[in-house]
Amino acid sequence: MTRVALYARYSSDNQRDASIEDQLRQSRDYAERQGWSVVESFTDRAISGASLIRPGIQKLMADVQGGRFDIVLSEALDRISRDQEDVAAVYKRLRFAGVQLITLSEGEISELHVGLKGTMNALFLKDLALKTHRGIRGRVEAGKLGGGNAYGYRVMKQLDARGEPIRGEREIVEDEAEIVRRIFREYAAGKGPQRIAADLNRKGIPGPTGGRWSDTTIRGNRAVGSGILNCELYIGIIRWNRQRRLKDPATGSRVMRMNPQSSWVRKEVPELRIIDDALWEAVKARQTELGEVYRKNIEGGLKALEQRATANALNATHRPRTMLSGLMFCGCCEQPYVRRGQDRYCCTSHLMGTGCTNSRTVTRDKLEERVVNGLKHRLMAPDKAAEAMRAFAEETNRLNRERRASSESDRQELAQVETAIREIVAVIEQGGFHRALLDRLTVLEAKQAELQESLARAPVDVPDLHPNIAELYRRKVERLSEALDHPEDRYEAIDAIRQLVTRVVLTPGAKRGEVHAVLHGDIVAIADWVLKETERPRKAGHPTHRAHALARVSEPVEARAWPGDPRLAGRSKRY
Repeated sequence: MTRVALYARYSSDNQRDASIEDQLRQSRDYAERQGWSVVESFTDRAISGASLIRPGIQKLMADVQGGRFDIVLSEALDRISRDQEDVAAVYKRLRFAGVQLITLSEGEISELHVGLKGTMNALFLKDLALKTHRGIRGRVEAGKLGGGNAYGYRVMKQLDARGEPIRGEREIVEDEAEIVRRIFREYAAGKGPQRIAADLNRKGIPGPTGGRWSDTTIRGNRAVGSGILNCELYIGIIRWNRQRRLKDPATGSRVMRMNPQSSWVRKEVPELRIIDDALWEAVKARQTELGEVYRKNIEGGLKALEQRATANALNATHRPRTMLSGLMFCGCCEQPYVRRGQDRYCCTSHLMGTGCTNSRTVTRDKLEERVVNGLKHRLMAPDKAAEAMRAFAEETNRLNRERRASSESDRQELAQVETAIREIVAVIEQGGFHRALLDRLTVLEAKQAELQESLARAPVDVPDLHPNIAELYRRKVERLSEALDHPEDRYEAIDAIRQLVTRVVLTPGAKRGEVHAVLHGDIVAIADWVLKETERPRKAGHPTHRAHALARVSEPVEARAWPGDPRLAGRSKRY
């Protein structure tokens, strides 16, 4: 019997869920009259046909490749898609899979339908977009919003004389309007968006979406008019048609593009004004001033990056922005420390007002200086770390010996078991079958499977650490210490430091402004650093070849979390 799959869709411009059931019912009736068997139904509810990025059609096309049905049946070709290119793509894929496309309106679809109906559907979409655009523009020209809503306003739900909803009407919500004025006043007075958002969160004032405030909600993007500080509706101006949506032909997703200013529509609505002109201009002046400052910094940073890339194009794009990027954490809440302003770091949780009481900040230069000094006088004091390195090497080598002995024992026992199995099989083949032999064979085969699984689970053999690793460590520490004092070698030294320091925990001290910094290191990473590139790789079997093998094996283990590796038990190190 012919297998058929049904597809139904209704678009967002026809919000009637029953439309789906009507389409499926008519398609089932048609399939029953034809004697076809309906194997599955696919639907997309309230989704436009201008794109194939729809769960129902995507599932349908995936099942087509599996050969689950012979025919795809739909109400009309525009239910599949209204885009001419998409219709052609679906048709080609169905034909390739040997599946027919049939609709109730057009019958069996051919290349002629794809060309003509695809063009008609595309023209329909274009005409619909023009009519919608024209209608929204007329609404804006009448002093009503074209769509959406801004913080500080609520939608007025009213009906006209015919009972139709009046769209675009807004009224001021005074409580929210006062928050808007407060944000403008504080920003104009020199307060940053992060601090403003944090203060609002601490006071429990909900944001525009009902959740927490963020700095981007306040700052927005001045070029596109997003964010609290850039919403012209607060000064009684509706600015419409600033952007347009275009469909990316590669992904089917919608992207925003700026329209030329000549096509923007501006309409004054003084009844919706919340901010006076003086305060608005003060905010715009500060935005311009800060934009100029950051523009110079960005240009300077890009120029430095270009110079560094010229000197070493391969590594420049992979280096962190600063020595401690991503390594700083708050000792009170475990959240990262992030840059605030130009060269100062603070706790993310405290900055965003999410509960942390650690208000201490620290400048980048001072923190990096303290870290380097700590490395030089503690991490780089070989006499203090030599014993830990020696103990680590001894423990690693002991575990290696135990693992190798256990594996060798399992291999020997496995060989004995396999020999016994072969002997029993030979006896049975020669006609010496006995129930006891069969029972014994079952036991041996179970033991064989157990030993094989044990050997398969055995960790990859790690070469022994060099017994003189402490001396190797001392030599590399001396070279790194010298590199820190030479500007031309600073980036290489920073890369080495980031291999040794897994995190820097910053905790407020008892005194005003005091911040304690605790450096955490990973003994496995330190051993890896010591042995890595001690000498150039040699042939297999050469003593230094084992050192490089360890470096490769240890790299994935260089995780931030210490637990999990038996070698780390009691061996993590704090500086």
